[in-house]
Amino acid sequence: MASFFRDHLYEAAAMILFAVGLTTLLLHRNMIKKIIGMNIMDTSVYLFLASMGYIRGRSAPILEGGAVSAEKYVNPIPAGLVLTGIVVSVSVTALLLALTVRLYKRYHTLDIDQIVLLARKGDG
Repeated sequence: MASFFRDHLYEAAAMILFAVGLTTLLLHRNMIKKIIGMNIMDTSVYLFLASMGYIRGRSAPILEGGAVSAEKYVNPIPAGLVLTGIVVSVSVTALLLALTVRLYKRYHTLDIDQIVLLARKGDG
């Protein structure tokens, strides 16, 4: 049983990080904290994908010494997915932060409940 946890340590850490991010996203009303929670969730997904793509004892898929056997290399697709996800995550975070700045300038608060109330009243 101990070897199972040792072998799946990164997957367990990814699940814990995802739970922390989801809890932060759902329980906090502050927009910045919600964005941080979403980023924690993104990071946990990247950790999970990277841990699934790694195979102990294999190397990066760079042909060296004429070895073309697939058994000597790890699959490069998870690494590509992680890099693509990071780029998308940074873009989404930048967009959310820009929207948060605009909301703060208009309503002078970062509390999502107060923003909704002020938007319904038309005060702003």
